[in-house]
Amino acid sequence: MLANDLLGGAKAAADYIGEKPRAIYHMVENGLLPCIRKGRKLYFRKSELEEAFRSRQ
Repeated sequence: MLANDLLGGAKAAADYIGEKPRAIYHMVENGLLPCIRKGRKLYFRKSELEEAFRSRQ
């Protein structure tokens, strides 16, 4: 189930929410998006991205 909720990389997260990858990096750097860091790779949970953008509206 977790594998279905996980997105690997800023590009995948950007495609999922309709933003540009640079915007994803900026939001992560400013603590606006939750992510999991493993080395230099970022992972995002779809459910957390949806919640982050739901609360912004």
